[in-house]
Parts: sequence; C-alpha cells; structure tokens
Amino acid sequence: MSSNRLGKGLEALIRPQEDASSPGTFKININSVSANPNQPRQNFDEDALQELVASIKEKGVLTPITVWQNAGDYILIAGERRIRAAKLAGLVEIPAYVIEVANDAEMMEMALIENIQRENLNSIEEAEAYAVLNSKYGLSQDSIAKSVGKKRVTVTNSLRLLNLPLEIKESIKTGEISAGHGRAILTMKTTHAMVKLWQQIIQNNLSVRGAESLANSNIDRKTKVISVKKEIDIRIKQLEDKLISHLGTKVKLTYHKGSGKIIVNYFSDDDFERIFSILTGNNK
Repeated sequence: MSSNRLGKGLEALIRPQEDASSPGTFKININSVSANPNQPRQNFDEDALQELVASIKEKGVLTPITVWQNAGDYILIAGERRIRAAKLAGLVEIPAYVIEVANDAEMMEMALIENIQRENLNSIEEAEAYAVLNSKYGLSQDSIAKSVGKKRVTVTNSLRLLNLPLEIKESIKTGEISAGHGRAILTMKTTHAMVKLWQQIIQNNLSVRGAESLANSNIDRKTKVISVKKEIDIRIKQLEDKLISHLGTKVKLTYHKGSGKIIVNYFSDDDFERIFSILTGNNK
C-alpha cells in the first residue's frame, strides 16, 4: 500500500459496506472483534473511560470503530476505548468500518495513524510505535514519516525519547513532564545527570525553555571544569618536564586541589647522592 494513501488517513482506506444506519458503516457483533496485538496506545484513563460508558448508554457509539476482517472474524484497528466502553455499557453490536490490510506491518501503521490523527497517544507511546515499525517490520524512518504524514526529523526526535531512563519515560506517559522536557533532558550525557535534571524540572515546575536553559548551564559548567582541568594538566606536565631535565631522572608530579606529590626516582646509591646534592644545593 502506498505511503500517500496512508498519509491521507483512514478515510482513504475504508471499504464501504451497505447498512441502513449510515453509509460506509455496518453493525458487527462486539464479541467477534479481537484486540489489535500491535495497539500503540497503552494508557487508558479510567475516569475518561467511565464518562464514555455513560455517553454510550445515553447516545450510543457515534463514531464507528475500524476493523480488519480476517477469516470471518474482525481485528480491531482503531477504537480501543470505544469498544471497551461499549462492552462495559452492555452493547451486543457496534458500528464499524472495515478496511483492507495487507499485513501486520500495515495494520500497525493504520492503528498508529488513527491514534496520531486523534491525538490519543502520549509521546512515549508514539515513539514506541515508531520503534516497532522500525525494528519489527523493517520500515525506515523515512518510510514511517511518509506513512504518518510527518517530517523525518519529527520521527527521529520521537525515537530519541526512548533513550531516556525508565522513570523519566513514565513521567512523560503520565503527563508530569512533556516531550519537550524530555528532549532537554536528553542533552545530558549520563543517566545520573538526566535524572538530576528531571528532578529539578519537577521540583521547580520548570517550563521547557527553563529546562533547556538549566541543561545548557549545566553543560557550560561542565565544559569549564574540563577546560580548567586540561589547563592544570598541561601546566603540571610542563613542571614535570623541567624537573626531569634538571634532576636527570624520572619524576612524577601529581596535583589535586592545591596539594599533591613529587616522586623522584633514583637507580643506585651514586644516583641518590647526585640527586640529593642537586636538591640540597651541594652539587658545586
């Protein structure tokens, strides 16, 4: 199936069915629908689900679910919340669209597109769905981007969120912080630094811009520390070389916050006497 059709959304894929209720939809037995094994959406708010149950009891299912007919049964493509709520509301049948799907990869794409278009996925769920399409089904980031109608850089940035520590990914899933916060956290190079910045974001209720500024200041501070250390190391090496030249033997000079050691090696009694004389000024 072409990526152009995918990018247009599910409407381009719906196979009309005859039914008296509305054009393009028909009623199917709710128990004949199997869950989508590649459902990208993982989190379902219980309060919102109960509100949907109440609405369905009052008005019915107004938006049909989307399914793939396979060997007489149906596999759910889109409408996980609706079918869950419909079952809780006691419905026996549910309105549905049937679409043609070539394989599991395309079914995953369809579910992802529907959720993205409805803005039902949190950023981590979306990234995890892209990762499945990439790793399990072999779709390139370019192909994924064309399929869901987004820029390649958007898909790339989304996938980068999966490099965050688990507790930070959960924080994005629950809405405690945003994906923008997550991208700011990713600029830190170690897990410890990421978690520390995440904690500061939450404690100080930082905006994304505030998180970016804090991340940049941490990076600048670390860069300055590294720069100072390099300057000290260069100076220590220069002094070490002078001592080696002056004493004519191996010398090791260490330095740490204003203190350190000078280790002078000698290789015989005569060598010791020679070095001692130089150090005490009795070598004339």
